[in-house]
Amino acid sequence: MSPPYRSYEYAPHHHPHDDGRGMPRRPPPPARNAPPPPQRGQSRGYALVHGGKQVRIGPVVFWIITGSIILMGAWSAATATYFAFRDDVLTRLIARQAEMQYAYEDRIAELRSRIDRTTSRQLLDQEEYDQKLARILQRQSALESRTNALMALPDNAATGSIRPSRTTRGTPKPSPINDIAPPSTVPAEREASLGSRWSMFGSAHARNGRQRVPEAMVRKLEASLDKIEHRQTASLNAAEGRYDGRIKRVRGLISDLGLNLAKLEAATPRGHVGGPYIPVRAPAANASDFDKQLYRVAQSRAQADKLNYTLAMVPYRKPVVGAIELSSGFGVRNDPFMGRPAMHSGLDFRGSTGDPVRATANGKVINASWSGGYGRMVEIDHGNGLSTRYGHLSAIKVKVGETVRIGDVVGEVGSTGRSTGPHLHYETRIDGEAVDPQRFLRAGARFGQG
Repeated sequence: MSPPYRSYEYAPHHHPHDDGRGMPRRPPPPARNAPPPPQRGQSRGYALVHGGKQVRIGPVVFWIITGSIILMGAWSAATATYFAFRDDVLTRLIARQAEMQYAYEDRIAELRSRIDRTTSRQLLDQEEYDQKLARILQRQSALESRTNALMALPDNAATGSIRPSRTTRGTPKPSPINDIAPPSTVPAEREASLGSRWSMFGSAHARNGRQRVPEAMVRKLEASLDKIEHRQTASLNAAEGRYDGRIKRVRGLISDLGLNLAKLEAATPRGHVGGPYIPVRAPAANASDFDKQLYRVAQSRAQADKLNYTLAMVPYRKPVVGAIELSSGFGVRNDPFMGRPAMHSGLDFRGSTGDPVRATANGKVINASWSGGYGRMVEIDHGNGLSTRYGHLSAIKVKVGETVRIGDVVGEVGSTGRSTGPHLHYETRIDGEAVDPQRFLRAGARFGQG
């Protein structure tokens, strides 16, 4: 073994001749096993010493190794942090994905809701249009039924006079003899207007299927139906007023003549009629105003028809055609042969020989022969004690027992019997007693004028 080193401390001494300069230091002796200092011109590096062995590396390699160690440490720290906080990161990621999914689902649901609302609105609109069309078709069917009901109402109008029957062309006119008009005819354009409208509409509807009909067209159709309904209501009101007015006038006529309406109705022949009895049903409480009014009109019509048949047995018409020209009135007058006052039981109508003489009411011939001062005479029984006589005829056209109607020719004007010239002697009798025919003729004139 080598002897141990001794350490000595060197204390610098100051000498006066140093002029204040310090003494140069001596470098310390190199340490044992210390690497030799680098030589001039030799590159510097890093030396790793371990167990007396020395490894020298350059600065580049050193920093590469150092950077690798730092990167590995950073990677390890990042990995440790990731695994430490991975649950929170996954939770946030899942939550964000779920939030995005919910947002998409909400958006899809909103779009579906909009589509459903649009579809529902379209379905509601289509259903509304279908309901409108159904109501229009129902109204059209009801209006057609009303039109048929209105066409079944005849127009009974009285003329109050007797005119010869003539064969006319075109639209039939009321007979001037029986004072009963034929059923009212509806012009072709009126009858076809409703059908043409609806045939056009029906073809369009069938052509388009369930396509939506424009709102303007629906309003136009409804307005057209309203007009038709108003016209039908006006026609029904006119018919009701016409029947009610005729009933009042007939009753007024019979009242003016002093006749008993109940007896006249009971004596009126029913004619050759029949059929099963079907009672008329009154409209229900919830029926439409049109149906209720139509029922009232039907009742008034039946009553008016009954009064018409009764009135046909009342001789209130003229026995000759044309204007009335009387040569002698009813009552006391100077007898043309005796020149003294005498009772004249009828009216004398001027005329020419051969002019037709017509029955003034329905009845049955009870006399058709020569009758003293009447000459050739026809007497007609009208029932209920009413009868008429037609005297001084030049010819008789009926036979006893024959049924005659208003306006039938029963003879011709002449001058037979106690007569001074061609004229018609006309009498009206109630229960065999002569009454003034002027009362009947004036009442008939007022009745004809309405």
